[in-house]
Amino acid sequence: DAIFQVIALTHFSNKALCSLALNCDRQTDYPVLNWSVAIPDRKPPPQPPKPPSPDSPKLKVLQLADIHVDFEYKPGSEADCLEPLCCRKGPPLPGHPGAGFWGTSLHCDIPYWTAQAILEYGAKTEEIDFIYYTGDTPPHNVWNQSRADQLYAINTINNLLATTFPNKMLYSAVGNHEAAPCNLFPTPNIRSDNISWLYQALADSWINTFGLPNDTRESILRGGFYTTIVRPGLRLISLNTNYYASDNYWLFINSTDPLNQLEWLIQWLQYAEDHGEKVHIIAHHPPRTCFAAFGWNFNRIVNRFENTISGQFYGHTHRDEFNMFYDENDHQRPVSMAYIAPSLTTESFLNPGYRVYTMDGEYPSSSYWVLDHRTVIMNLTATNLYNRTIMQNEYNARDAYQMENLFPTDWDNFIKRLENDIDGPLMSTVYKHYTKSYADGSQCNHVCRRGLICDFKTARDDDPDACDSVPPFA
Repeated sequence: DAIFQVIALTHFSNKALCSLALNCDRQTDYPVLNWSVAIPDRKPPPQPPKPPSPDSPKLKVLQLADIHVDFEYKPGSEADCLEPLCCRKGPPLPGHPGAGFWGTSLHCDIPYWTAQAILEYGAKTEEIDFIYYTGDTPPHNVWNQSRADQLYAINTINNLLATTFPNKMLYSAVGNHEAAPCNLFPTPNIRSDNISWLYQALADSWINTFGLPNDTRESILRGGFYTTIVRPGLRLISLNTNYYASDNYWLFINSTDPLNQLEWLIQWLQYAEDHGEKVHIIAHHPPRTCFAAFGWNFNRIVNRFENTISGQFYGHTHRDEFNMFYDENDHQRPVSMAYIAPSLTTESFLNPGYRVYTMDGEYPSSSYWVLDHRTVIMNLTATNLYNRTIMQNEYNARDAYQMENLFPTDWDNFIKRLENDIDGPLMSTVYKHYTKSYADGSQCNHVCRRGLICDFKTARDDDPDACDSVPPFA
């Protein structure tokens, strides 16, 4: 029904719609898809981050991404099926694998008991200060989900998180799979549909279960976004980037900064700058997976507030990735970067995993930048073989990649190293980590490697210059 309503109400031309939905043409070629937000001038001189003293306080922050628990997961069921989500019903066909008890790295989400075991392992072994959860709790059976299904998944997993990590603050963002139908986030001007049922549930859960202050309720109810103080001098901004994703078809009626969320973001970044605060941004969709106008505007915002934004954390792709932001005028100068954390779900062709960041800690002049990060995975093959959870530290970023620091300049230098030896062992290691050690570098050829580096080099969709320095196809 939503599709027919969009077609009836949209004022976009067929070509503009095709560009927005299917990337038929560059979105920037259509004025109706190009919009901009007002950004304050008087940008302070750039102050690139510097390493803190070795004995300065540190913070440990756990990021969870894309849990996607399947409450109908059935061990032994068909794992290689013709539906979008498997491991739910029927015996496997002859010669086809059956679903493992702890999970299956095919088109399957994880069972509840696996999510519970991984979270309990993290709670027992990790010394963390607080948690970022970047959304996507329900499974991928998007063709037959109801609002009641989504609310059950959200409340069940949020309660599990709160009881598994008592006395730890959890800060969440809303994922595209929380909606029913999936991906569709109508704005208030859509009279025939609304998303208030979801925002009411999230506000209640995030405030009553996770412990967010009550002053976040108004903006959560308005659009699923909020801001709050995490530590003295550190402000968190949780964005709802589902409003900028091209599979949110309600945008085909009007895609201009839904709910004025970017305007709201700018106001809070200006407040943070004026009051000497650093800001972490969390959201589900990384900017690169959003439509072009958002990406270009968001890049301008990050450029303007590069001294204030000290961390960006996203999910959605299920892979272990990062994206770079460069100066709008000097395209060689990195100004920020975004971490895209690996998922708990195995969907598709992945091991489950989570990420722990070491950050500059709580003291008056703290930068609150990430200093290192460590990824932990479940070895799913061994776990199913021995019928016990086998967790392992997959890698530490600074050690694995021989990086002095993890500031934007360091990640830019890391990309240059990859470009200079695109078919070498370092890129093989990156691809292995990209899949959470499900695959190794031999399964990513030159074209695959070039594509990954191109993705790392930009946080914008429709960026024509992202691949200019990457070695051409062999």
